Amino acid sequence: MIKFLFVLAGSKDGSITEVNVSPCPTQPCLLQKGTSYSVNVTFSSKIDSQGSKAKVYGEILHVDVPFPIPEPDGCKSGIQCPIEKGHSYSYLNKLPVKSEYPSIKLIVQWELIDDQGQMIFCWKIPRKVVSSSWGQRNQFHYSRGVDDGPARDAASPCNGLL
Repeated sequence: MIKFLFVLAGSKDGSITEVNVSPCPTQPCLLQKGTSYSVNVTFSSKIDSQGSKAKVYGEILHVDVPFPIPEPDGCKSGIQCPIEKGHSYSYLNKLPVKSEYPSIKLIVQWELIDDQGQMIFCWKIPRKVVSSSWGQRNQFHYSRGVDDGPARDAASPCNGLL
């Protein structure tokens, strides 16, 4: 059985119940240049929000480098807006890995921010950008279970994790 180093962080505005990243069969996930990866996050909202915005970073040598994603608007990424307190949502997006990216190990941090600038959720996973010759087609799946403990509750839940 493969154990994954994967950090989920809830916040005062929401909590993650499930994350799927595909393909991602091993740790660190190998991101093939020229490939796009599917991301599906199921979360519960603790607030009402008219909208949301996704932010993705690659943490390289303790520096957060923004990663462009096809659609940063959460309302256009599977979330039916407005977001309502107490409801569960499925956020869907893609992480394209450009051919010109360097081959490097990094930590990917994915955040969803509400209309007040507060974090609804955050998650991190170690990744490695590799040339397209690696050829993997699998998936990483995480569901929050009873033994996982509560989601972290902090102003910036991903800071200092991993």
